[in-house]
Amino acid sequence: MHSDMINKIEKAKRYAQEPERLTISGFQGRFHGADDHIIVLDGDTWTCDCNFFQSWGTCSHVMALQRLLAPMISTAARYAPTAVPTYEPEPIDELALELSV
Repeated sequence: MHSDMINKIEKAKRYAQEPERLTISGFQGRFHGADDHIIVLDGDTWTCDCNFFQSWGTCSHVMALQRLLAPMISTAARYAPTAVPTYEPEPIDELALELSV
C-alpha cells in the first residue's frame, strides 16, 4: 500500500477517537422499528415525524440521537426544548372539583 494512503488511514483512526472535533449541523436519519420514523437535525432544530414529537416537541427518537451524537452537535441541539404539549387542556369544572372533595 502507498505510504500516503497509510498515513491517511492512521489519521482517520485518530479522528475517529476524537468525535468532539466534528460538529454536525445537519443530519437526516431513519429509525427502523414497528413504524419507521424520519429524524432531521437542521442547525439546532430537531424534527421527527412520529406523533409524540408532533405533540411534545421531542421524542425518544430525537433523545436517542442527542445522546448518540452529543460530542458532535451544538449545545443547543444537545438538549431538547422544554417539553410542553401543544394541545389545549380542557377547562377544569370548578363545581365538579368542589363536589368531589
